[in-house]
Amino acid sequence: MQRHFHRHPVALSLAALPFALALALGGQDAQASGFQLKENSAQGLGRAFAGGAAAPDDCSVVVNNPAAMSDLGDKSCFQADLNVINFSTKFHGSGTDLLGRPLTGSDGGNGGLTKPVPAMYYARPINDRWAIGASLNVPFGFQTEFDTGWAGRYDALLSKLESIDLNFSTSFKLNDQFSLGGSVIAQRTSAELTQAIDFGTILAVPTNGALLPQEADGFGGLKGDDWGYGFIVGALWKPTEADRIGVNFHSKIDHTISGDGTFLVPSNIQPLLGGRFVNSKGEADFTTPWFVSGSWWHTVNDRLSLGLDVSYTHWSSFKDLTVHYANPLQPDSVSLFDWHDTWFFSVGGDYRLNDQWTLRAGVAYDRSPTHIDTRTPRVPDGHRTWVAFGAGYKMSEQLKFDAGFVHLFVKDGDIDHTSATFSRLTGRFKNSGNVLGISGQYLF
Repeated sequence: MQRHFHRHPVALSLAALPFALALALGGQDAQASGFQLKENSAQGLGRAFAGGAAAPDDCSVVVNNPAAMSDLGDKSCFQADLNVINFSTKFHGSGTDLLGRPLTGSDGGNGGLTKPVPAMYYARPINDRWAIGASLNVPFGFQTEFDTGWAGRYDALLSKLESIDLNFSTSFKLNDQFSLGGSVIAQRTSAELTQAIDFGTILAVPTNGALLPQEADGFGGLKGDDWGYGFIVGALWKPTEADRIGVNFHSKIDHTISGDGTFLVPSNIQPLLGGRFVNSKGEADFTTPWFVSGSWWHTVNDRLSLGLDVSYTHWSSFKDLTVHYANPLQPDSVSLFDWHDTWFFSVGGDYRLNDQWTLRAGVAYDRSPTHIDTRTPRVPDGHRTWVAFGAGYKMSEQLKFDAGFVHLFVKDGDIDHTSATFSRLTGRFKNSGNVLGISGQYLF
């Protein structure tokens, strides 16, 4: 007997299917809010990045405040950092399809992963006023991956994004109290994104109910990249011999992510799609947000130093995202985000045990730009509290090593999200994270 499907006006529109990129570019395994990565210094990690734009003796100032390069001394500095991020996210909840029937499939397993994030820095004095530097770091990135047949497969399977910055920096020392600095940035952003597509819902009306939701799953993927360019400006002020105040601004960077969209469609329904959902080039305009940090570093005595950091990220510019396809039969897809701007606060310090060993600790609070109305399985983000510990060992006047560890207590990410094919996923993501960083610095 033929099944009949009552007409649902939104189900008629293939244009309503926002493809993977539109949902995924806001995802995260990053350890700052949204998909921002702060992990670029093991030394800073050990104190939760308190004083990051003002703390001395760390070559990562090439990106964290290029003005402070003028205060590194009269030797060249090379530093290599490796931060290993372990992030866990597990879904607890349920869902329904367009007809209100339970979504089939598992809870998706652990969508998190363990991933290395490298950074390298070089700084060199030109004279007693000028210094130059270069660096490679990863300011934005995430990756999540859920089981193929999970209940939220129509929202997300694999989500991977990475922005790599090449920075070329300079600083100028106005006098003993003030320094200014700047950098030019070449940023390469790449993305790889997949999800299941519920062709049963898309074709339910055209087939008059011969197909129903969850009865004809397909697959979609997009892989692309782009280069963009931006800048950093920083300032360092030393009002007293014991105090250092730093400010660092990192510009937004515009991208047009271009690549290949691929689709796997059950062979028996391909003729019903009218030339849609075939492999095609695709692109989407995407901008990494600007952010600014203000830091204070205070030397209490020859053993104890304390720092503060306040950072602001302009996530509210992330309003929506539109994917354009080269295939003229494939409609553009538009997704709304409406993210909020975020603040990051940290306090921490160093305690020098002796000439060789330094201990560090810090705490931080980091707000999420997402909320229940905008959170998706690709963005299982929640407010975070950082607890950090670290240590440094100075082997000689030229060589030192640092290590830092952070545990992140992440608030559950409540979700009530409707997919492009009108399935609804409700519940929460249980999240947690750890970061271990190590670095070596050599002066020559």
